[in-house]
Amino acid sequence: MKRILLFVLTNVMVVAVLGVVASLLGVNRFLTANGLDLGALLGFALIMGFGGAIISLLISKPMAKWTSGVRIIDQPRNADEAWIVETVRRYADRAGIGMPEVGVFEGAPNAFATGAFKNSALVAVSTGLLQGMTREEVEAVIGHEVAHIANGDMVTMTLIQGVMNTFVVFLSRLIGYAVDSFLRRNDNSSSGPGIGYWVTTIVLDIVLGFAAALVVAWFSRQREYRADAGAAQLMGRKQPMVNALARLGGMTPGELPKTVAAMGITGGIGQWFSTHPPIEKRIAALQNAQI
Repeated sequence: MKRILLFVLTNVMVVAVLGVVASLLGVNRFLTANGLDLGALLGFALIMGFGGAIISLLISKPMAKWTSGVRIIDQPRNADEAWIVETVRRYADRAGIGMPEVGVFEGAPNAFATGAFKNSALVAVSTGLLQGMTREEVEAVIGHEVAHIANGDMVTMTLIQGVMNTFVVFLSRLIGYAVDSFLRRNDNSSSGPGIGYWVTTIVLDIVLGFAAALVVAWFSRQREYRADAGAAQLMGRKQPMVNALARLGGMTPGELPKTVAAMGITGGIGQWFSTHPPIEKRIAALQNAQI
């Protein structure tokens, strides 16, 4: 419940801030203008599309710590924690990135990486993952998450999400204006948008939003194949990652907050909207990869 409330609150705050910014900049004046200002509409779409995605990226690390209950390992409490930190450090050095923060969170098997910048990211693993896998398999999972950071996947997904959001906002309002103009072609009594605009915009925001989610999910699945291969390259062989994936296939993965779900080792809903490919496809792709 806490994660859901925090996620909803964050998005409400983001939308509220973007609405204020849009009003201050005047890019939403097209809504009450006599004619459609495409330049203003595009500016409005860019702010609403990229604004939320960029803000989410910038706050991704503190939000992940908060919503997942991540405990940062500043000073290892035992040999296992020291080993986790050293493993992350070793792979970060091999990948040529700065040392990420390392954390542990309570829960079923899962892990994730997040952060706006390559050299100040976060890698976190769950207690369920540490308890249910061999050390070699955990190393492979850590390598997978470090590969996400090295590949710049957090920024890439933010840009893709921003582009999709911009198209949704722009097209829904453009089509909404066209529909409203057609319905009111003989009505000169009002210059503001009518019911046709508002209904069309709301419906298209939903429909195009689902279409955009399909595109974003497809890109996310491609990242997973790259991160699996990246883990194999960091380790110098692919079998540990294959074993880790096979192990995950027999486990019930832990649920991650929406802010970091795409960066987890596993997860997703349904075939088309899943952020991760099926385990068997990931194993096949890794076995066929030239590492």
